[in-house]
Amino acid sequence: MSSSGVRNDKPIIGIVVLEKTSDDGITTVYMSASYVKFLELAGARVIPIMPNQSEEEYKKLFNSINGILLPGGPCKIATSSYARTAKIFYDLAIEANQKGDYFPIWGTCLGLQHLAYLTSEVNLRIRTNTSGVSLPLTFTDEVKESRMFKDFPADFMEVLATEPLAAHAHKYSVSAELFNKNEKLKKFYRVLSTHHVGADEIVATFEAYDYPIYSTQWHPEKNAFEWMRNFIDHSPNGIKLTFYCANFFVARKNFHSFECEAEATKLLVFNHQSVYTGHKSGYTQLYYF
Repeated sequence: MSSSGVRNDKPIIGIVVLEKTSDDGITTVYMSASYVKFLELAGARVIPIMPNQSEEEYKKLFNSINGILLPGGPCKIATSSYARTAKIFYDLAIEANQKGDYFPIWGTCLGLQHLAYLTSEVNLRIRTNTSGVSLPLTFTDEVKESRMFKDFPADFMEVLATEPLAAHAHKYSVSAELFNKNEKLKKFYRVLSTHHVGADEIVATFEAYDYPIYSTQWHPEKNAFEWMRNFIDHSPNGIKLTFYCANFFVARKNFHSFECEAEATKLLVFNHQSVYTGHKSGYTQLYYF
């Protein structure tokens, strides 16, 4: 706890690590460095949440960290190690928040899709032409009650609604029509923005009504930290978007902690070296584990 007693000035956030198995059976365990930089931008340290640990190990880690980020990536929404890990932390976060223990979750891209799946237990994804495009946000009336956008400057909200700053890099999206027909989702989440893509309307941003759970189908981390795709906006407004989102999520309201600093230090991403991969992937840098 900080000396002020009202905020945690040494937050540690976990990022769920992805794994991918090739056709020849080789499994790669990895994480994009841009998510790490996104959280570090707001003053957080990062611990990679490795796949296939026991529930007891995850519960111990949950009680030591101050929030979790569910990143994007190619991954099966129901049967992957990512899905299992995310569900365990989602259930723990719901239980903790119900007891007054503030524990935030942020989902990006696949993270949004997976949060919708965890809440509804239904896959509402549709195929969309959104694998490389930046768009302005179409805000709903619900944004007036939003916690996520509450402290964004009014003039910057106008910028978000008119300039194509929100970077999309995905083949699947959550259908706004199917979302609005699902009572579990409508009761749980406030939809803050959407996009029209061709004939489809997709969910772009949502937050839970009663829990600190926030999610974007777009990638706020890419504006400042990804350089391998021409559709990403790197303007001053794009960089502001990265910072405002990161600063909001790393709220410093959670006081979970490790038993000692040495225990935390062993798990920090600082123990791993990121690799420049821009010449062979859509990411500028990746961590391999």
